Amino acid sequence: MVANWGLFVAIAIDPIEKKPFYHFYPGHSALSLGTVGCSWACKYCQNWDISQRKQLIGIKLEPEEIVSIAKSRKELYDVITITFTYNEPSIYPEYSYEVAKIAKKEGFYISWVSNGYLTEEAIEFASKFLDAITIDIKGNANPRFAKKYILINNYEPVLEALEELYKKGVHIEITDLVIPKIGDRLEDARNLSKRIHDIMGDNSNIHFLRFYPNYKLSDIPPTSINILEKHTQVAKEEGISYVYIGNVLGHKLEHTYCPECGNIVIKRYGFLVDEVNIGKNNRCKFCGYKLYLEGHAKRSRITSPMYIETNKIPIMRKIVDSEIVEVKLSN
Repeated sequence: MVANWGLFVAIAIDPIEKKPFYHFYPGHSALSLGTVGCSWACKYCQNWDISQRKQLIGIKLEPEEIVSIAKSRKELYDVITITFTYNEPSIYPEYSYEVAKIAKKEGFYISWVSNGYLTEEAIEFASKFLDAITIDIKGNANPRFAKKYILINNYEPVLEALEELYKKGVHIEITDLVIPKIGDRLEDARNLSKRIHDIMGDNSNIHFLRFYPNYKLSDIPPTSINILEKHTQVAKEEGISYVYIGNVLGHKLEHTYCPECGNIVIKRYGFLVDEVNIGKNNRCKFCGYKLYLEGHAKRSRITSPMYIETNKIPIMRKIVDSEIVEVKLSN
């Protein structure tokens, strides 16, 4: 059993679009959980305070308690999935599996937000219970970027995991954090888009995310909108069906457009789904094109995250009676 088993430092009810899942039950919500630690050491990590933490500090929750929290909020907030996120879920996959065995009996899906850096054994294991995954790519998957700013040799294991999980029927969405000057080459974006299209075909998608300065890269400015839009143009040229810009509130590429007729089929503002133009069998209401969509889309009920923070113990106590545990890790 891993040392961070069942220890959580972040729990929230999130709009599912925050993951981002734009094609997996749009307009619904996710019970999101994260512990500490990661398999990478990204120098720009937005969650570095938990991903790079050297101690395990959190609320101890058993799988049954996680499902109980989800059930208690299912009707009010349209919770459809339990999502392991904020840090890397593949470092404690057995916990996801134990939650899945209970959650699926209650009608919940299991999803990850992951770097996708998985072994063959991890892919085989995760595919047994994982319904959806967002694979977070950084710097257009440039190998030099990966070595210098993530401390991994290359991105090939991630792209191979993407392909294998897709073949096994896991719903996949892909993000790419575009970082100015060091991870924004259009040639790399083109190569990445080609690879994604080769794997996913008509279901290919990518969310280009705006970078904001953080952690060890606090001296780099936010990504310009112009650079992000150039990335989306390259992706479209390479046949990506669904192209988005993330972390830019109100941008027109927050919406989902029908790849066939070009009309807006899901209209968004931030994490809010405001309008749905989808007919039966997830077909475009305007032209009948079959969209890449798991489950039904609906207008959002929850529009912003509702955090349950471990530094507010009285709030947590009202939800579950849990023990606060601190474990020091060895080097």
